[in-house]
Amino acid sequence: MTAKAEGARRGFRESIEGLPPRSIAPTKTARVLTNVLLGFVALYFLLPIAWMVIASSKSNHDLVTTPGFAFADLNWGLNWASLMQWTGDLFPRWVLNSLFYSTTAAVVGTLISVACGYALAKFAFPGRKMLLGTIMTGLLMPVALLTIPLYMMFHGMGLVDTVWAILIPSMVSPFGVFLGNVYATSSVPTELLEAARIDGAGEFRIFFTMVLRLLAPAMVTIFLFIFVATWNNFLLPLMMISKPELKPVTLGLYGMMSYFSPDKGAVILGALLGVVPLVILFLVLQRFWQSGLAAGAVKG
Repeated sequence: MTAKAEGARRGFRESIEGLPPRSIAPTKTARVLTNVLLGFVALYFLLPIAWMVIASSKSNHDLVTTPGFAFADLNWGLNWASLMQWTGDLFPRWVLNSLFYSTTAAVVGTLISVACGYALAKFAFPGRKMLLGTIMTGLLMPVALLTIPLYMMFHGMGLVDTVWAILIPSMVSPFGVFLGNVYATSSVPTELLEAARIDGAGEFRIFFTMVLRLLAPAMVTIFLFIFVATWNNFLLPLMMISKPELKPVTLGLYGMMSYFSPDKGAVILGALLGVVPLVILFLVLQRFWQSGLAAGAVKG
């Protein structure tokens, strides 16, 4: 077999096996350095979780005498009992509140974001570019900067200490509109929309039966961003909510730490249980989120 034929055979085998051609394959040194760097990144994200698991089993005394990643007495049961006592049995309610706020805001916010992004990408109307620029300006504004004006507006409308005081601001996502606009521009063919209109389909039918399917990767990404942002939001609930039964888990745990000499092991246990829904959500939607980011990178 000639060298040319051997090279062709090797290239065919590499393409079938999903391997990069030898001409662009990374060197052994690059692969080792990449693996080492990824290992450090994995440790950076996993070590705090491991510390929380260990610290959630300790008492205040154990946290001082047995610091770091060493186990002491396993006090998970006592810490759970202390957590429920300190919160007046409201901790499960706070977790459910966070789930409700985050899920509702993420579902409605995702639909609003892709609808606005699609309209800005595929409809021509006066002031479209100015409106898009205004939305982009919203990306540059810190959320904390808007909290006081939002509180004054909602206080004037009598919505403070209601679920709407958290849901309505959380449903608005300038980043979601931007991402929806980018995806709609590249993923929704204008010819397909024109063909559907010629066949007699209305705009709402086109959007809900065709456009949403094409924008599914973007919707998963927007959903995750809004969900996590709402779950981690602290300043907005702190300003808007004072009723214990309406608090999210972040605000509730902060209330525990404001007491004199709190049970820190119980607080850490509550914080650990509070991130479990986020971990489960990312594990379930990881495949769709990665495919959405990859599709956006290729189309961009």
